[in-house]
Amino acid sequence: MSTAPASSNYHTVPENLLKQRKNVDATRALKQQQAADKKDAKKNKPNNAFNRAEKFIKEFRDQEREQVRLRRDAKKEDSIPVPAQPKLIFVVRTKTMSKIAPKPRKVLQILRLHQINNGVFVRLTKATAELLRVVEPYVSYGFPTLASVRQLVYKRGYGKVKGERVALTDNTIIEEALGDHGIICLEDLIHELYTVGPAFKQASNFLWPFKLSNANGGFGVQSKLKKTIQENAPVDKEVNINAIIKAQN
Repeated sequence: MSTAPASSNYHTVPENLLKQRKNVDATRALKQQQAADKKDAKKNKPNNAFNRAEKFIKEFRDQEREQVRLRRDAKKEDSIPVPAQPKLIFVVRTKTMSKIAPKPRKVLQILRLHQINNGVFVRLTKATAELLRVVEPYVSYGFPTLASVRQLVYKRGYGKVKGERVALTDNTIIEEALGDHGIICLEDLIHELYTVGPAFKQASNFLWPFKLSNANGGFGVQSKLKKTIQENAPVDKEVNINAIIKAQN
């Protein structure tokens, strides 16, 4: 009398599936360890950003005091102090691409002003001055104050990381991109831009073009922004850029 083999309660698992599970577990453990190491490194890292911010604030205050002293000395001697020519310009695009000649269109692309209300920081040189003359009908520009630069970077600053637009929510993003140039935090970035330091090109290219809002009231005849431009714009198209930043930021 033949008997049928008893059915087993155990299920065999294919070897390749076991290997996949093992690899997944190992990858998960590695990522968890890397995250823990990164957290510990950030916790134990000295607060260089705060120390640098204090240093830069002191530097700017000393510069302001020096300017006040020079003006007072000039007043005593009945002379006119000649301030140093600013090197930093902020350029805002004010018109669309429709019906633009090829040369101004190319210059706008070089300046990375691809859309209306885009803004970028530019170093003032003879070459950039020539470029600005070419696109004068389509942009507004001027010399930003430190407060305007800080306001733009903190409120609308985005970095370019591997071709992606990334919000500057962590100093680690800046350090990984610009650490080789001594820029490790937002205050370093602001200082490099405002003083037009040796790594200005890298800092400016790292920043994604600023996307400003439309001014309150738009660009119509009654617009406060248009009134500001008309009242402050000399022949060379330079305007009170700080008023524009305040209106559109």
